Amino acid sequence: MTPPPRAGDLPAELKAAAADVIIEQGLGAFSLREVARRAGVSHAAPGYHFGDTRGLLTSLAIEGFDLLAAEMADALRGVDDPVEQLTLIGKAYVRVAVARPAHFEVIFRSDVVDDEATEEAGNGAFALLEGVVQRIADGSHPDLDVQTAARLCWSAMEGLVVLHPKFSRLSEGAGENPQPIEEQVERFTELMLHGIVGPTP
Repeated sequence: MTPPPRAGDLPAELKAAAADVIIEQGLGAFSLREVARRAGVSHAAPGYHFGDTRGLLTSLAIEGFDLLAAEMADALRGVDDPVEQLTLIGKAYVRVAVARPAHFEVIFRSDVVDDEATEEAGNGAFALLEGVVQRIADGSHPDLDVQTAARLCWSAMEGLVVLHPKFSRLSEGAGENPQPIEEQVERFTELMLHGIVGPTP
């Protein structure tokens, strides 16, 4: 994860303030005026650095993708087995999403961010996942549609992040101990690798 903004790094301070506003008030109440107030700067400062609300949220989304790519790359370092890498990448995904909820609130929101501007950062993170899936395919399934399989893995982790609080409440309601999200990553990954039906006799 990245350290807090350095003193005097106003764009970083504004993004940190924007993240706080999203977490505490939601995107519906988001405003540059409130971001400026939290950062302790003039109302014009966010517009000067980011242009408008969309510009600031786009910058926050790009930062989110960059954080994700860095965490995923760190997870892969020193690990050779692509199946293990797939699990580690999934854990990296949920780790960043849980630690940076404001960033993940906006990274896929085409209505509030500029998709073209975020595409390169997002592609960098996706390429790491796709590379791992490609290595699995090379070893055991050369006919696999790698891009679709990688999209499935990405979708499963994003869905887990969104639904995990609900899953936990359901478990508690049934008198069960909620399963930690990283354990669910392991189970999701195993199921995606081996399928629901199981091997054909």
